Amino acid sequence: MARDEQQREDAFPRAPSREEWARMSEAERARVVEELPGEVTWDEMAMPEGDLHSQAKMGALQALEGYFSRQRRRVYVGSELPVYYPAERRFAPDLVVVLDAETHPRSKWVVSHEGKGLDWVLEVHVGGDRKKDAEYNVKRYARVGIPEYFIYDRARQRLYGYRLPSPEAREYVPIASERGRYSSEVLGLQLQIEEGRLRFWSGTALLLEYKEFIDRMQESVAGLQQRADEDARQLAETERLRQEAERRLAEETRRREELERRLAESQAEMERLKQRGG
Repeated sequence: MARDEQQREDAFPRAPSREEWARMSEAERARVVEELPGEVTWDEMAMPEGDLHSQAKMGALQALEGYFSRQRRRVYVGSELPVYYPAERRFAPDLVVVLDAETHPRSKWVVSHEGKGLDWVLEVHVGGDRKKDAEYNVKRYARVGIPEYFIYDRARQRLYGYRLPSPEAREYVPIASERGRYSSEVLGLQLQIEEGRLRFWSGTALLLEYKEFIDRMQESVAGLQQRADEDARQLAETERLRQEAERRLAEETRRREELERRLAESQAEMERLKQRGG
């Protein structure tokens, strides 16, 4: 690395080393966490990549947030969050997941303060230099001990997955696909590119993004309303038939009573005629 590049990197904020953190009091630690910036500079950020980048990133975030929320699991899912590992240059991945962590909003993730590092990272690549995601980040994320790292190259519609073979390892091994799906042991899910989109699967169940979930709910509500309307129509028809049956029964009863009355009158008339004839 060139000297000016090294000097530029040294200018970026870093979290204290583990040794420095261990020597600090609680008040000093709190002050350090408070003073670490919750945003990254333009020098550290990639150029804006438009809707293709943001839609893929937010779609993945929505699918994972919805899934873990429905599972009632304590899983933190964040996007473009400045992350501070001890004595490391900060970085802000497109998507991060930390298991068994509080889900409250954060402006940064300070590993020493949180008590643990990231468990899973996703970077979405659309344009520009691929070396940052495909080479530099592969080495850096492995070095700091992130168990799994995935790259979604949306421009080429390719997916790459990396995993540490053991907790102590600091070099990734590639994750092989099985029939187009990449298994994430950390998430307990499978990833796949399908119809130009990054999708997550839990077994045979597709994880839905918010809009898809809302659309499914609306379809379900529409179906329930349709069934309710049909039930109401059938109920109205049943009520009409009941009333019609009651009307016919009343009419039949009236006719029967009329016939019985006439029969009684006829019988009475015949009885009178008999008495006169006798």
